[in-house]
Amino acid sequence: MRPRELADMVGQAHVLGEGKPLRRALAAGRLHSMILWGPPGTGKTTLARLLAGEAGYRFRQISAVMAGVKDIRAAVADARAALDDGDAPTLLFIDEVHRFNKAQQDGLLPFVEDGTLVLVGATTENPSFEVNNALLSRSRTYVLRSLTAADLRQLIDRALTDDQQGLGARGVAMTPALRDQLAERADGDARRALNLLELAADIATDVDGRITIAEADLAEVLREGLRRFDKGGDAFYDQISALHKSVRGTDPDAAIYWFCRMIDGGCDPRYLARRIVRMASEDIGNADPRGLRLALDACETYERLGSPEGELAIAQAVIFLACAAKSNAVYNAYKAGLRAASEHGSLEVPMHLRNAPTGLMKDLGHGAGYRYAHNEPGAYAADETYLPDALIGNRYYEPVDRGLEGRIRAKLATLRGEGGNSEDSP
Repeated sequence: MRPRELADMVGQAHVLGEGKPLRRALAAGRLHSMILWGPPGTGKTTLARLLAGEAGYRFRQISAVMAGVKDIRAAVADARAALDDGDAPTLLFIDEVHRFNKAQQDGLLPFVEDGTLVLVGATTENPSFEVNNALLSRSRTYVLRSLTAADLRQLIDRALTDDQQGLGARGVAMTPALRDQLAERADGDARRALNLLELAADIATDVDGRITIAEADLAEVLREGLRRFDKGGDAFYDQISALHKSVRGTDPDAAIYWFCRMIDGGCDPRYLARRIVRMASEDIGNADPRGLRLALDACETYERLGSPEGELAIAQAVIFLACAAKSNAVYNAYKAGLRAASEHGSLEVPMHLRNAPTGLMKDLGHGAGYRYAHNEPGAYAADETYLPDALIGNRYYEPVDRGLEGRIRAKLATLRGEGGNSEDSP
């Protein structure tokens, strides 16, 4: 069911639409090297084949999973020989190009640069991290998107009626409702949709030469989860990013959804628990210190109960953090303190703050003039300084006016003589 003409390709209008750079290059008959980046089943291999056919290029394909430098050299020699013979230029398609190491990717550079071949690399991983900068700079990256349910429904309908390549000759029947269900459950993957359709047709009942896919047949092939979740890949990090941003954005519904998506995809709950502890410090902080304690309690609960009971405690922490007052003041203070420590070198500890365990150290002035806070009114030594002399007056912690931190802010303002609430404690 792979399309034979570009006009038959479903989806990717943002890349192949009229006036788009790739469409204009194709119309001019001059292809450029490119990286096709997208999830499985979005048409990367198909698009490469169609581009070669439309532009009149020879098509040669290798897989980075199986190929090595020898295969690259053979492909280059073949492309060069074709040009010497006056044949069409070669489009070299490398599937899973991110699996090539740096030396293998570098080995392609001279031949891409001198026009020996046009390189089309396909990857499911972010090329910014997985493809050498030198190769990226000589190529254009096109992002292919997951197919919509409407796109997949079109492919399913086509497969059921195609007498040559599809299931049309077998007389397979399937109700519109079941076609819609399959399109939704295929999760944006054309290959998966067609494979599942074929499996359902294979187990369906043949009545008087008419194969009818029933609801039970489709349910059977859809029993396993179909969500994309590549541990350690882009989908993984995109989802944890979505979870973190949902908590930060005070959206408990989105937060619990992304948490459950990752659990459903097989993510280690311990990893999620560790990230949630980080969120408690980074995004809630002293606005609601209970968040950190609850996140730690969720970690301990999971260790005691394991799966699946322990995940509920982590879910509780996720929802609490999402609903809690937010502050990144501690996070900012930590970063500012690190910058100050790095930029100002080994500043001396002021004499009045130094320890004086020996007589010599006392004679040298260690601890001289230090005011013991507990002996001062309100246990606060007004106008005392604790930073190195060169940094006196610098502020690193700026509490926000939300949650408990609002009271901390007012307290510090009072102690500094800046007005505000005169409470003795946060």
